Amino acid sequence: MSAATTRSRTPDRLCAEAVGLARAAAEEAAAPGVVGEHVDVVVEGDRVVTHLFECEDFGYRGWRWAVTVARASRAKAVTLEETVLLPGPDALLAPEWVPWSERLRPGDMGPGDLLPTDAEDLRLEPGYSGEDVPPPNSAVSEEMAELADAEDADLTAGPPAELPVAPERGSIAALAEELGMRRARVLSRYGLHVAADRWDESFGAKTQMAQAAPATCVSCGFLTPIGGSLGQAFGVCANEFSPADGRVVSLAYGCGGHSEAAVMPKPPRPAEPVIDETRVDPFPLRPAPDSGSVPSAPDGTEDLGHS
Repeated sequence: MSAATTRSRTPDRLCAEAVGLARAAAEEAAAPGVVGEHVDVVVEGDRVVTHLFECEDFGYRGWRWAVTVARASRAKAVTLEETVLLPGPDALLAPEWVPWSERLRPGDMGPGDLLPTDAEDLRLEPGYSGEDVPPPNSAVSEEMAELADAEDADLTAGPPAELPVAPERGSIAALAEELGMRRARVLSRYGLHVAADRWDESFGAKTQMAQAAPATCVSCGFLTPIGGSLGQAFGVCANEFSPADGRVVSLAYGCGGHSEAAVMPKPPRPAEPVIDETRVDPFPLRPAPDSGSVPSAPDGTEDLGHS
C-alpha cells in the first residue's frame, strides 16, 4: 500500500474538526430544526471530508445531510464545497422505476385510454404489405389486370384514366380488404402461443371447474367455434349461466352448465294392467263373522244393522 493511499484514508484534522462550519451550512440549506446530530465523518480524498448529520424531517426518515468541506494545500482555512441530502442505510427509498409497458397489467385500461404498441412487439409480425404488384410466379398476370380494367371501363362513364379515382376492382388490395386480410400486422407465432397459454390458464383443463365438470366443452351445445388456427383448441362459451359466458374457453374446459348434463331422464312408464279372464274369483257380499278385528255379537242381540 502506497503512502498516498494511506494518507487519503486518514481524515484531515482541520477538516474533521470543522463540524460547526458543516452544521451551519446544513441548517442554511434545510428548514429550521431539521438538522439532527452529527453521525460520521467520511474521507473523500486528501484534505476533503464529508460530515453527515441526521435528518429530522418526517418525510425523509433515515436520510442524512451530507456537507463536504475541503482545505487547500498548506492552508489553514477550511472551505465549504457542497451540501446535499443523501439516503442512509435505513432510508425509505422510492421503488426502482419501471417502464409503463412493464407496469401495465390486464384490466388497467379504461374508457379513453390508448395503449401504443411497440414497433418491435414480439407478439406481432408484418401482415399484408399493401403492394398491388403481383409477386413472382403469381397467378395474377398482366393479362388479368388488363381484363379487369376493361370491365371497369364498360361499367363507368369514361375510360379509367379520366376518372377522379382509379378503380380498384381486381387489385390485390381490394381483394385483401374484401377478405378482411388488409392489416399492417398480424399475430406472430409467439403471440399465438402467449394468447393460448393465457386462455388455457384461465379456462383450461387444469382448472378446478373443469376437473369437476361432467363433460368437456368440445361436446357442449353452447360452444361457439372460432376461426383461425386457435379455433382448433378454443371456442367461445354462449351459456349465460356458465362462469365462462362470453369468454374464450379451451375445448378441454368444462363446467356444470354443459348442455347435455341438464337433460333430465324420462320417468319410467308403469306396466300395463294384466286381466285374467279365464279365472273367476268369488267375493262374498258380506264378510265372514270371524274375519274382522271386532268379535261378533252373541246370539239373541239386536241387529243394529252393522255389517
